Amino acid sequence: MAITLPQIIQKYVDSSNRHDVQSILSCFSDDAVVHDEAETLHGKKTIEDWITKTIAKYKFHFNPLSIKQDAAEIVVEVEVSGTFDGSPVILGYHFVVAGDKVLSLAIG
Repeated sequence: MAITLPQIIQKYVDSSNRHDVQSILSCFSDDAVVHDEAETLHGKKTIEDWITKTIAKYKFHFNPLSIKQDAAEIVVEVEVSGTFDGSPVILGYHFVVAGDKVLSLAIG
C-alpha cells in the first residue's frame, strides 16, 4: 500500500533513492541538524559531507512503510536496503519540517 508523504519528505525520499546529493541537500534548511549513527551534524556543508559518505558507504534505497504525525514531528517508518550487514532494516526517520524545508532529521 502506497503512503502519502508531505511534499518535502517525498522529495527527500525520491532524491535519496536517486543518490542525488544536491537534491537531497536542498531539502534541508541552512541551519538544519541531522542525528545519525551517534553523530550530530549541524549546517548544510556538514550535512552534504554526510550525504556523500552515506551514499558511498551504503548505496541505500528507501521504501517508506508508514507515517505518523504530531505537532512536533513527522515519523516515517522506512525499510532501508543497501550494502550493509542485515539489509534490509526498518528505521524511524523523525523529521521536523517548517514550510518546505527539513529543520531536523533523526534516524534510528
